[in-house]
Amino acid sequence: MAAGGRMPSGVWVLGFVSLLMDLSSEMVHSLLPLFLVGVLGVSVLAVGVIEGIAESTALIVKVFSGALSDWLGRRKGLAVLGYALGALSKPAFALANGAGVVVAARFVDRVGKGIRGAPRDALLADITPSAMRGAAYGLRQSLDTVGAFLGPLVATLLMLLWAGDFRAVFWVAVIPAVLSVALLAFGLREPAATAPAAVRRNPIRREALARLSGAYWGLVALGAVFTLARFSEAFLVLRAEGLGVAVAFVPLVMVAMNLVYAATAYPFGRLADRISRRALLAGGLLVLIAADLVLASATHWGALLAGVALWGVHMGMTQGLLAAMVADAAPDDLRGTAFGFFNLVSGLAMLVASVLAGLLWQFVGPAWTFLAGAVFAALALLGLALKRRPG
Repeated sequence: MAAGGRMPSGVWVLGFVSLLMDLSSEMVHSLLPLFLVGVLGVSVLAVGVIEGIAESTALIVKVFSGALSDWLGRRKGLAVLGYALGALSKPAFALANGAGVVVAARFVDRVGKGIRGAPRDALLADITPSAMRGAAYGLRQSLDTVGAFLGPLVATLLMLLWAGDFRAVFWVAVIPAVLSVALLAFGLREPAATAPAAVRRNPIRREALARLSGAYWGLVALGAVFTLARFSEAFLVLRAEGLGVAVAFVPLVMVAMNLVYAATAYPFGRLADRISRRALLAGGLLVLIAADLVLASATHWGALLAGVALWGVHMGMTQGLLAAMVADAAPDDLRGTAFGFFNLVSGLAMLVASVLAGLLWQFVGPAWTFLAGAVFAALALLGLALKRRPG
């Protein structure tokens, strides 16, 4: 544990593991749609199907990996396995000569993400004192987001340097992925098992799930409504294009959002350990409402940039905070399961939100997509106000 208020070294390790893997993944994912359509001749519909299969797979796996980590009483091995599958998928993108290989690689990559997510988040809680969890989750999220905005920048630079050679960039992406696995495998010592093998119980049996409190399930429901308000960030990119931002500069919208996100996640995480977490979450929802209203009414790139920046602040205020609240609401030996169910429900809500956002965009207009997001955020704020127990 941390002595003298210092952040445990394992939190830094998990943060840099996330940074390296996100750097690798975003180098690939920022170019993959163009590679599929422009090089492999795949239709845009097929791209959507591939991504749908990939994300659905990750959602399903998350529940079982979290529960398995609780049953084993150990989490690091599952996290290493998940990151290793992500690393192993990267060469397949460089070698792909058809959509089938890409589908298989994305499937393996998302299985890896599903396996590692809940055990990693529970492991972070295991190695961090409860009084520092907001800061710990904020730090990990901040470093993760650094990788998310560095990935597209590195990919763009290499594409310019190597005259659009997709496969060469994909090969380079293998390097940070392998480093990520090595850092986790050799740089982090896991605490002792939460329960000896003789007393292991199935963590998703009815009796075990009954130990997850009403406060936890209320947080799951709140997280779902919260996520309905925060649809896919792809709509930020589409909004930029619709306002006349040059195509070459549209990807910088995500770079700007992630830069603000990375800069704010850790400071707000530390703040979450000092003030009411409910109050901070309410503040994050108010910022999201402001972001949606600005983006709905934007007619110029300046307003767009302001809305994107507010979106990044909202992410920095809330994403690590929600993880800390889940960790606090769950029993120590059920944290993996708790994160698995929370991530599953939030992920399904994200799919629903993105479909609704797309329908509104197509049939009513872009402004209504963001106005609907503001309405859902207001509903989440109301639900938080009505929640009896403090966070």
